[in-house]
Amino acid sequence: MILTEIKANPEFEAQLAKMGGADVKMCFQCGTCTADCPSGRRTSYRVRKLMRMAQLGLKDEIVDCEELWECTTCYTCVERCPRQVPIVDIVIALRNIAVAEGHMLANHKPTATNLYTIGHAVTVTDKVKEQRKAIGLPEIPPTVLMNSNAMADLTKILKATGFDKIVE
Repeated sequence: MILTEIKANPEFEAQLAKMGGADVKMCFQCGTCTADCPSGRRTSYRVRKLMRMAQLGLKDEIVDCEELWECTTCYTCVERCPRQVPIVDIVIALRNIAVAEGHMLANHKPTATNLYTIGHAVTVTDKVKEQRKAIGLPEIPPTVLMNSNAMADLTKILKATGFDKIVE
């Protein structure tokens, strides 16, 4: 990408702050987060880079960035940050902004679709039902799967927040 194509979004700082990411400005780019990140050892994830992009208002680059989804939210970065920046909260805020604008990794969409259609992130298959029964549990967990009113409430919430449009 040519450097002149990258444009800062002046409204992004306020949007990120509203979503819980105001403390991104506290980061002074020491690199401790990236050096200690377990995900960064196995993927291209560089949390320091993501924090800097957020500081610079590079919203478009962040919401399209696959690395945004590589954080496992283990909180190692938060525990070791010398400035006590709530890095995971900022990553979650960035993800929420991305999802609200229709950006989600393809491999996350089936999970989101399950949540919307059945109320669970993971489908309760026949094998799972058998395993539950074998250990003395009801085949269907006592969640929205057994409570049509709860599922109706969840559906209302998901529609009110625009989640239905994300999984379409």
